[in-house]
Amino acid sequence: MKPNALLGKLYLIPTTMGECDPMDVLPQTIKRTIDFIDYYIVENEKTARKSIKAVHPEKKQSDLVLFALNKHTEAKEHLDFIKPLLEGKNVGLMSEAGCPGVADPGAVIVKLAHDRGIQVIPLVGPSSILLAMMASGMNGQSFTFHGYLPIEKDEKRASFKSLERTSFEKNQSQIFIETPYRNNKLLEDLIQTLHPETHLCIAADITLPTEYIKTKKISAWKKERIDLHKRPTIFIIHKM
Repeated sequence: MKPNALLGKLYLIPTTMGECDPMDVLPQTIKRTIDFIDYYIVENEKTARKSIKAVHPEKKQSDLVLFALNKHTEAKEHLDFIKPLLEGKNVGLMSEAGCPGVADPGAVIVKLAHDRGIQVIPLVGPSSILLAMMASGMNGQSFTFHGYLPIEKDEKRASFKSLERTSFEKNQSQIFIETPYRNNKLLEDLIQTLHPETHLCIAADITLPTEYIKTKKISAWKKERIDLHKRPTIFIIHKM
């Protein structure tokens, strides 16, 4: 469907991935876009307002209209969120951290926009998944992001072995994440389950002052301990 010139445009606005100077990781395009948009679809209103203020301190907070899109949002509310777009107003879609629509609930809004002929404009910004892949030294030609793996111990370990097998058979890097407070347990299970020659990349606090990115064989990780508790982390495995 061709975009309708009478409709507003949906801007996909990346945010920082933690406490840092936004100008260190976000281009000036983000500030210029925020300058002319008053309607936003966000995960959390409080943190979204904080993000907008950090990028554009001059922006009047009282002018902002924010719609919350998260696990508590009902599907019927999605149509209300895009009403401003149908009325010709531009809308910004913001993730809680990083790029909207990738490992993020915003994808449902993007699909609605496409279905209704609304132009979708993605803006440049940090993606923890791609930055981790770039820095891993693994196969950037073929990789898969799996999101969260099973929590139950046996299912989780079976998932590790399945990903390891797929990586070896397809020469494909396997990317996944965990809830930050369970990172240390996940790492412990990875070290105990995977083959000693399998490579593991740990990428924590990407773009932040405490950034930590290392790729080693499992046999080497067994000799090193790192505290990943409550640190946003990307895990990548690849069995050569």
